[in-house]
Amino acid sequence: MAILSDAAKYDASCASSGSTKRDSRDGKGLGSNTGSGICHAYAPDGRCISLLKILMTNFCIYDCAYCVNRVSSNIPRARFTVDEVVKLTIEFYRRNYIEGLFLSSGIIRSPDITMSDMVQIARKLRHEENFRGYIHLKTIPDAAPELIAEAGLLADRLSINVELPTDTAVTQLAPEKNPTQIRKAMAFVKLRKQGSAEKTYTGKRPPRFAPAGQSTQVIVGADASNDATILGQSTRLYSSYGLKRVYYSAFSPIPDSSKNLPLIRPPLKREHRLYQADWLLRFYGFELDEITGVTRDGNLDLDFDPKIAWALAHRGLFPLDVNTASREMLLRVPGFGVKTVSRILATRRHRTLRYEDLTRMGVSMKKARAFVTAVGWSPAGLTDSADLRAKFAPPPEQMSLF
Repeated sequence: MAILSDAAKYDASCASSGSTKRDSRDGKGLGSNTGSGICHAYAPDGRCISLLKILMTNFCIYDCAYCVNRVSSNIPRARFTVDEVVKLTIEFYRRNYIEGLFLSSGIIRSPDITMSDMVQIARKLRHEENFRGYIHLKTIPDAAPELIAEAGLLADRLSINVELPTDTAVTQLAPEKNPTQIRKAMAFVKLRKQGSAEKTYTGKRPPRFAPAGQSTQVIVGADASNDATILGQSTRLYSSYGLKRVYYSAFSPIPDSSKNLPLIRPPLKREHRLYQADWLLRFYGFELDEITGVTRDGNLDLDFDPKIAWALAHRGLFPLDVNTASREMLLRVPGFGVKTVSRILATRRHRTLRYEDLTRMGVSMKKARAFVTAVGWSPAGLTDSADLRAKFAPPPEQMSLF
């Protein structure tokens, strides 16, 4: 358990929002699924939600240079049987430790054999134990389509990792994996999910297929791809396969073999900035060139979140009058979220907004005050001040001497 739970920490795709609501209040099953909001460990009402996150095994026949579980890696190995994973899930649920299962695995013997065991785990949980909690399966793209199809009928969410930002990087660092086959498997899941939403000629709907959708994961920092390349790939994945989420996983070299890869940029901070930029692209109307064009090398500014970096580079567009500015421009104001902008637009139909109104709406005026005007507030020369960038910069830190 210690080995296989620790090995699963590198799999980042743990969100469960958007699934079908299930519960066991009828007394015929075990567990429940809220249908939305489970993301790692927190639900919308603040409850801490836990998933049993494990690998079925960390044995693997592949030799991906960035993976700690690769066949050439000198690490302790372990393997759960199908029944052991089923028992762990049920017993942990009964002890109120978990509310769902996230299951991934290394490749043992062949993709079909590995995927078959994972499907068998989900099948036993659903049909023998009548488990109605959340199940997320990491799908193996090289497995037979019929196995992936059954997995989608049993699990709430499927995820298939594209691994790296470019096909060239996959070919170089994960030679056993085929980028074309990965995309083919993702397309198969998308088509099956779309088909499950259509009624048959009798008027009945087919069984739900992966109701929480599919997601993928990109390893960040294992190759020389810049942030523009990574975010560009994510944009294409969202549009092509209807993904719920692209997860960015920071790569850190593993000091156990000659295959160590150099860090291109600080991994965790870079991962955080990519998530922020991803959010702006999906929900705030930003274009890729706008976000990645702030710096010359196509990478995000690590010292500032992408929205602040963009605003600082386009000071000529500010300050905005919150009583007259368009929704598109209000979404570009640092400190303004989507809900905040909706409140501003709804409120200003009835009256003129004052500075105090913005604070009551929960606006982060510490970020926004240099970029907006309202009744009772004007930034004066703050927007154009030479030290504005320094006001948003992270505080200096004392570096360790040892």
